[in-house]
Amino acid sequence: MVRLTSFSASVLLLAVFSFSPAYARAAEPPGKTDDAQLQAQLAIIRYVDGEYAKVVQPLPAKKKGFRYKVGQKIDPNKLRMALAYGSAANPGDQVQITNIEFRAKEIIVSINGGTKGHFDWRKHIQIGIGGGPMMSTTPMNQGPTPVGAELILEFSRPVGELTPEQVKQGLSPFLSFAAQHSAAVNWIDTLPPDIQKAIKNHEAIVGMNQDMVLAALGRPDKKVREYDDNGNETEDWIYGLPPAKSTLVTFLGNKVIRIKSYGG
Repeated sequence: MVRLTSFSASVLLLAVFSFSPAYARAAEPPGKTDDAQLQAQLAIIRYVDGEYAKVVQPLPAKKKGFRYKVGQKIDPNKLRMALAYGSAANPGDQVQITNIEFRAKEIIVSINGGTKGHFDWRKHIQIGIGGGPMMSTTPMNQGPTPVGAELILEFSRPVGELTPEQVKQGLSPFLSFAAQHSAAVNWIDTLPPDIQKAIKNHEAIVGMNQDMVLAALGRPDKKVREYDDNGNETEDWIYGLPPAKSTLVTFLGNKVIRIKSYGG
């Protein structure tokens, strides 16, 4: 395995993000995007993209998506007309957010693969950010979902000023994240005290598994797989965007074996 100095690691991380699809996706809004706005968009991708939720309002399968002005009531006639194209999911169904795109004051949220393609999202969903190896998951709900949905959220201010929680709040007329949050809290309460403390402080520590790191730090900005000197496959989860502080969490199997920080 190639060992990185602090300087070379920062250069590598910057190169990784420069050519990462998610990095480019977060930088798409027209006009000037400063570092704070970019970090806000990356946080939305990290904490909202890939999340599971329960449907509370039928999701139209309309190919061009359903447009909704955040903070206003849903127009029942507009929703009824959109549902004439079919329903991608109904109240009580579990769905997953599978893509997020940014515009100046809009966020396009794809659900169960969106409306652009038709694939079996239940068998293979890639979650994570960046152009490297992705992590596949199988959702708990195995019920039939023939097509995905797309919600276009219109905000009254630039999306670079929004937090992940505000985006979830914008989705609340259609999706509920409450059940998942409750389950996560109960699970954390069963962990050893040192793990609970690290998660509360948003820190990763050696010995954590991947679920624990996700609870502490959220989804990584990049994943890189390589082999150590003994031929064992390791995986680095990279958090942070150089020249700001960057953290590399290294897994061997499902356990954290090393944590390194650069910059900051």
